[in-house]
Amino acid sequence: MDKWIELVKAKMSDLKVTQEVLADRLGMSQGGVGHWLNKRRQPSIEDMNRVLHALGMDFLEVATVIRERLVLQDDEPCLAHKYNPYFRYPVSDWREPAQVRDGELSVYGKPRFELTDYHAQGAAFWLVVVGDAMTAPTGVSIAEGMMILVDPAIVPEPGKLVIAQWSDSTEATFRKLIEEGGQRYLVPLNPTYPKALYTDECRILGVVVQATAKF
Repeated sequence: MDKWIELVKAKMSDLKVTQEVLADRLGMSQGGVGHWLNKRRQPSIEDMNRVLHALGMDFLEVATVIRERLVLQDDEPCLAHKYNPYFRYPVSDWREPAQVRDGELSVYGKPRFELTDYHAQGAAFWLVVVGDAMTAPTGVSIAEGMMILVDPAIVPEPGKLVIAQWSDSTEATFRKLIEEGGQRYLVPLNPTYPKALYTDECRILGVVVQATAKF
Protein backbone atom coordinates (compact mmCIF):
# COMPACT_ATOMS: atom_id res chain seq x y z
CA MET A 1 0.00 0.00 0.00
CA ASP A 2 2.78 2.44 0.92
CA LYS A 3 4.54 1.84 -2.41
CA TRP A 4 1.31 2.35 -4.32
CA ILE A 5 0.69 5.67 -2.54
CA GLU A 6 4.29 6.73 -3.19
CA LEU A 7 3.92 5.88 -6.87
CA VAL A 8 0.60 7.70 -7.26
CA LYS A 9 1.79 10.84 -5.46
CA ALA A 10 4.99 10.93 -7.53
CA LYS A 11 3.04 10.60 -10.77
CA MET A 12 0.54 13.26 -9.70
CA SER A 13 3.40 15.62 -8.93
CA ASP A 14 5.08 14.85 -12.25
CA LEU A 15 1.85 15.48 -14.19
CA LYS A 16 0.79 18.37 -11.92
CA VAL A 17 -2.50 16.59 -11.25
CA THR A 18 -4.31 17.62 -8.06
CA GLN A 19 -6.50 15.37 -5.94
CA GLU A 20 -9.50 17.27 -7.27
CA VAL A 21 -8.53 16.59 -10.90
CA LEU A 22 -7.81 12.94 -10.16
CA ALA A 23 -11.15 12.57 -8.37
CA ASP A 24 -12.92 14.06 -11.36
CA ARG A 25 -11.24 11.54 -13.68
CA LEU A 26 -12.36 8.73 -11.39
CA GLY A 27 -15.90 10.05 -11.00
CA MET A 28 -15.66 10.28 -7.22
CA SER A 29 -15.17 12.87 -4.49
CA GLN A 30 -11.87 14.52 -3.65
CA GLY A 31 -12.31 13.34 -0.07
CA GLY A 32 -12.47 9.72 -1.22
CA VAL A 33 -9.17 10.06 -3.07
CA GLY A 34 -7.68 11.79 -0.04
CA HIS A 35 -8.69 8.90 2.22
CA TRP A 36 -6.78 6.49 -0.02
CA LEU A 37 -3.66 8.63 -0.34
CA ASN A 38 -3.53 9.29 3.40
CA LYS A 39 -4.11 5.62 4.32
CA ARG A 40 -7.39 6.33 6.09
CA ARG A 41 -9.09 3.79 3.84
CA GLN A 42 -7.82 0.78 1.91
CA PRO A 43 -8.69 0.80 -1.82
CA SER A 44 -9.46 -2.46 -3.58
CA ILE A 45 -7.11 -3.82 -6.23
CA GLU A 46 -9.61 -2.69 -8.88
CA ASP A 47 -9.62 0.86 -7.46
CA MET A 48 -5.82 0.92 -7.30
CA ASN A 49 -5.69 0.00 -10.97
CA ARG A 50 -8.34 2.62 -11.81
CA VAL A 51 -6.16 5.31 -10.25
CA LEU A 52 -3.06 4.15 -12.11
CA HIS A 53 -4.98 4.06 -15.39
CA ALA A 54 -6.32 7.57 -14.75
CA LEU A 55 -2.72 8.75 -14.46
CA GLY A 56 -1.81 7.23 -17.81
CA MET A 57 0.03 4.14 -16.60
CA ASP A 58 -1.64 1.67 -18.93
CA PHE A 59 0.98 -1.06 -18.65
CA LEU A 60 1.05 -1.15 -14.87
CA GLU A 61 -1.19 -3.29 -12.76
CA VAL A 62 -1.07 -3.94 -9.05
CA ALA A 63 -1.41 -7.27 -7.38
CA THR A 64 -1.35 -8.12 -3.70
CA VAL A 65 0.99 -10.90 -2.70
CA ILE A 66 0.62 -12.56 0.68
CA ARG A 67 3.94 -13.51 2.19
CA GLU A 68 3.99 -15.97 5.03
CA ARG A 69 6.83 -16.01 7.51
CA LEU A 70 7.22 -18.82 10.00
CA VAL A 71 8.57 -17.72 13.39
CA LEU A 72 9.49 -20.43 15.84
CA GLN A 73 8.95 -19.62 19.49
CA ASP A 74 9.03 -22.32 22.19
CA ASP A 75 8.76 -24.88 19.38
CA GLU A 76 5.36 -23.47 18.44
CA PRO A 77 5.03 -22.12 14.89
CA CYS A 78 3.56 -18.63 14.64
CA LEU A 79 2.28 -17.58 11.21
CA ALA A 80 2.60 -13.88 10.37
CA HIS A 81 1.00 -12.46 7.25
CA LYS A 82 2.43 -9.42 5.56
CA TYR A 83 0.59 -7.77 2.69
CA ASN A 84 2.83 -6.11 0.13
CA PRO A 85 1.87 -4.34 -3.09
CA TYR A 86 3.66 -5.79 -6.10
CA PHE A 87 3.66 -4.53 -9.66
CA ARG A 88 3.45 -6.57 -12.82
CA TYR A 89 4.77 -5.65 -16.24
CA PRO A 90 4.45 -7.35 -19.64
CA VAL A 91 7.17 -9.56 -21.07
CA SER A 92 8.08 -7.99 -24.38
CA ASP A 93 10.04 -9.03 -27.46
CA TRP A 94 13.43 -7.94 -28.78
CA ARG A 95 11.91 -7.29 -32.22
CA GLU A 96 9.26 -4.95 -30.81
CA PRO A 97 10.25 -3.91 -27.29
CA ALA A 98 7.40 -2.70 -25.05
CA GLN A 99 4.85 -4.47 -27.24
CA VAL A 100 2.97 -7.51 -25.94
CA ARG A 101 2.98 -10.11 -28.70
CA ASP A 102 1.48 -13.53 -29.25
CA GLY A 103 3.50 -16.72 -29.57
CA GLU A 104 6.49 -16.99 -27.27
CA LEU A 105 5.24 -14.14 -25.07
CA SER A 106 1.93 -15.78 -24.35
CA VAL A 107 0.64 -18.64 -22.31
CA TYR A 108 -2.40 -20.26 -23.91
CA GLY A 109 -2.99 -17.13 -25.99
CA LYS A 110 -2.75 -14.69 -23.05
CA PRO A 111 -0.05 -12.01 -22.62
CA ARG A 112 2.67 -12.94 -20.16
CA PHE A 113 3.38 -10.76 -17.13
CA GLU A 114 5.99 -10.93 -14.37
CA LEU A 115 5.82 -9.50 -10.83
CA THR A 116 8.34 -7.23 -9.11
CA ASP A 117 8.38 -4.79 -6.20
CA TYR A 118 9.94 -2.11 -8.44
CA HIS A 119 7.53 0.74 -9.19
CA ALA A 120 8.45 2.12 -12.58
CA GLN A 121 8.45 5.76 -13.63
CA GLY A 122 7.33 4.82 -17.14
CA ALA A 123 5.67 1.99 -19.05
CA ALA A 124 8.16 -0.67 -17.99
CA PHE A 125 8.52 -4.07 -19.64
CA TRP A 126 10.52 -7.27 -19.24
CA LEU A 127 12.89 -8.87 -21.74
CA VAL A 128 14.50 -12.30 -21.68
CA VAL A 129 18.26 -12.04 -22.24
CA VAL A 130 19.45 -13.78 -25.40
CA GLY A 131 23.11 -14.63 -26.01
CA ASP A 132 26.21 -14.07 -23.85
CA ALA A 133 27.21 -10.52 -24.84
CA MET A 134 26.40 -9.29 -21.32
CA THR A 135 28.01 -12.22 -19.51
CA ALA A 136 31.15 -10.85 -17.87
CA PRO A 137 34.16 -12.82 -16.50
CA THR A 138 34.09 -10.68 -13.35
CA GLY A 139 31.81 -8.11 -11.71
CA VAL A 140 28.28 -7.49 -12.90
CA SER A 141 27.23 -10.26 -15.27
CA ILE A 142 23.83 -10.90 -16.85
CA ALA A 143 23.60 -14.34 -18.38
CA GLU A 144 21.40 -15.68 -21.14
CA GLY A 145 17.93 -16.60 -19.92
CA MET A 146 17.79 -13.97 -17.17
CA MET A 147 14.87 -11.55 -17.04
CA ILE A 148 15.68 -7.84 -17.26
CA LEU A 149 13.24 -5.06 -16.39
CA VAL A 150 13.41 -1.96 -18.61
CA ASP A 151 12.11 1.46 -17.55
CA PRO A 152 11.79 3.89 -20.51
CA ALA A 153 11.44 6.90 -18.21
CA ILE A 154 14.89 6.61 -16.59
CA VAL A 155 17.52 8.98 -18.03
CA PRO A 156 20.14 6.92 -19.93
CA GLU A 157 23.28 8.29 -18.32
CA PRO A 158 26.77 6.86 -18.89
CA GLY A 159 27.31 3.83 -16.70
CA LYS A 160 23.73 2.60 -17.11
CA LEU A 161 22.74 -0.66 -18.75
CA VAL A 162 20.43 0.22 -21.62
CA ILE A 163 18.28 -1.25 -24.36
CA ALA A 164 19.09 0.42 -27.68
CA GLN A 165 18.00 0.03 -31.27
CA TRP A 166 19.71 1.14 -34.48
CA SER A 167 17.57 2.72 -37.19
CA ASP A 168 18.53 0.01 -39.70
CA SER A 169 17.94 -2.91 -37.30
CA THR A 170 14.74 -4.84 -36.64
CA GLU A 171 15.87 -5.90 -33.17
CA ALA A 172 16.95 -4.11 -30.02
CA THR A 173 20.28 -4.72 -28.29
CA PHE A 174 21.37 -4.85 -24.64
CA ARG A 175 24.57 -2.94 -23.77
CA LYS A 176 26.25 -0.66 -21.23
CA LEU A 177 26.39 3.02 -22.11
CA ILE A 178 29.79 4.58 -21.41
CA GLU A 179 31.52 7.84 -22.26
CA GLU A 180 35.16 8.18 -23.27
CA GLY A 181 36.82 11.35 -24.52
CA GLY A 182 33.49 13.11 -24.93
CA GLN A 183 32.09 10.32 -27.09
CA ARG A 184 29.54 7.72 -26.02
CA TYR A 185 29.72 4.01 -26.75
CA LEU A 186 27.53 0.95 -26.32
CA VAL A 187 29.72 -1.67 -24.69
CA PRO A 188 29.06 -5.37 -24.00
CA LEU A 189 30.10 -6.78 -20.62
CA ASN A 190 31.64 -9.72 -22.44
CA PRO A 191 35.06 -8.47 -23.67
CA THR A 192 35.03 -10.84 -26.67
CA TYR A 193 32.32 -8.69 -28.28
CA PRO A 194 33.14 -5.30 -29.90
CA LYS A 195 31.87 -1.98 -28.60
CA ALA A 196 29.84 0.29 -30.86
CA LEU A 197 29.92 4.06 -31.27
CA TYR A 198 26.68 5.64 -30.06
CA THR A 199 25.39 7.99 -32.78
CA ASP A 200 22.18 9.76 -33.76
CA GLU A 201 21.24 6.63 -35.70
CA CYS A 202 20.74 4.82 -32.40
CA ARG A 203 17.76 5.21 -30.08
CA ILE A 204 17.75 4.33 -26.37
CA LEU A 205 14.51 2.51 -25.56
CA GLY A 206 15.02 2.34 -21.81
CA VAL A 207 17.32 1.68 -18.89
CA VAL A 208 17.64 -1.76 -17.29
CA VAL A 209 16.70 -1.40 -13.62
CA GLN A 210 16.50 -5.01 -12.51
CA ALA A 211 17.75 -8.45 -13.49
CA THR A 212 16.43 -11.73 -12.13
CA ALA A 213 16.95 -15.43 -12.74
CA LYS A 214 14.46 -18.24 -12.24
CA PHE A 215 15.37 -21.72 -11.09
